Amino acid sequence: MEASKGAQASAAEIAAAVRAGSVRATDVVRACLDRIERLEPRVRSFVTVTGEDALAAAQRVDALVAAGRDPGPLAGVPVSVKDLIAVGGVRQTFGSQLLTDHIAANDAPSVERLRAAGACIVGKSTTSELGSKAVGDSPLTGITRNPWNLDHTPGGSSSGAAAGVAAGLVPVALGTDGGGSIRIPASFCGLFGIKARYGRVPVWPPAATPALAHVGPITRTVRDAALLLSVIAGPDARDVHALTAAAPDFLASLTQGIAGLRIGWCGSFGWGHVDPEVLARCREAAFSLARQGALVQEVASPFARDPAPAWNHMFYGRIAQRLAELAATPQRMALVNPALRAAVARQQDAGALDDTQAEAMRAHAVAEAEALFRRVDVLLTPTMPVTAPPVGVDVPAGHEGRNAVDWSYFTYPFNLTGHPAASYPVGTDARGLPIGLQIVASRDGEPEIFRVAAALERLHPIRLPRMD
Repeated sequence: MEASKGAQASAAEIAAAVRAGSVRATDVVRACLDRIERLEPRVRSFVTVTGEDALAAAQRVDALVAAGRDPGPLAGVPVSVKDLIAVGGVRQTFGSQLLTDHIAANDAPSVERLRAAGACIVGKSTTSELGSKAVGDSPLTGITRNPWNLDHTPGGSSSGAAAGVAAGLVPVALGTDGGGSIRIPASFCGLFGIKARYGRVPVWPPAATPALAHVGPITRTVRDAALLLSVIAGPDARDVHALTAAAPDFLASLTQGIAGLRIGWCGSFGWGHVDPEVLARCREAAFSLARQGALVQEVASPFARDPAPAWNHMFYGRIAQRLAELAATPQRMALVNPALRAAVARQQDAGALDDTQAEAMRAHAVAEAEALFRRVDVLLTPTMPVTAPPVGVDVPAGHEGRNAVDWSYFTYPFNLTGHPAASYPVGTDARGLPIGLQIVASRDGEPEIFRVAAALERLHPIRLPRMD
């Protein structure tokens, strides 16, 4: 591998080359930073670039290689970290003008593990304010743009994470997902993104929406996602929701194939509607898996009714509590994104659920999903009902009446239930914008997700837009 390829190579390729001594980590990071300097003004995927810190980390990796020591499975790999995730000593703004000068005191567990594995953190990526929208803009950083078409959103709230990977600014990125915020931008940017089972990756300091929060990778190859997830998953006593059991072997699942795997395809959950071109492409990709031996069948929605009221209570209801602390005066509240203010106000209306009602609806949704996964191993759906909307749009045309996240009909239910879920790109629409297929599995079914994603990768290799 040539160092000049930098972030355009895969994480697995970079780490292998660095560990073998055929390329220096410092050269890879410099190439990455050069590309960021050249293309970032067009994409706007970073809040903060930490070039000096990344080069210092790369120098430590090179020193370990020179000494004959193992620098770790992510040796020399440049990584961006979403600005909802703490990187000690670096600004953590949450995309908000209310937190412009906030500095994280310590690394999040996922960041600690990236560093220990030899990764080089090149910066903090943009997010919609407090992770509260499915599109990529915030009052603090403005508009993040989709490398496939700069007039369109990369999705959110892990907007900069996906835009940076798609533009070749970094090979991999760390995002968060409270209602689809990894899968949405992965779908819109033509990438693979996965949230593991709730609690598989520890979240600390606690998220504003602790019952829904996940941390996970956005990548250009399925192997890179398995590699990153293998590094960041595992118990951590600081997160009371973290699973205590060891994580499955995600990398081993990539070679297991899908022969005999029971796959259910569902094109609608019974609410909202899907663009016909998106629906057709996703259905075709789902049934194409039969060519690799999977048993593919159409299934009905697992959910008898839309669980959005429970999700909104647990998401916007908790964000309302955070805003009450951060924006205690009308002047400070005026700094908050209008779509976020509107969603919070709607959640505070008298008709909203209380905690008991929300938990009951959540428990019912979990039981419905579990019932489906007794009949199938994997559920496939469209990730999003549309391809990437134009920038400046919070809710796309035809989906009015929903808020800035719950028009993502297929993603938020699985934050509510805690099931692992991913998005894999299966083509583009007539305008050349990517289409994502969502892959969902049972509670401990991440290996099945990776098996299906690897099968899709054989049929539909991920390609990237040209940005030079």
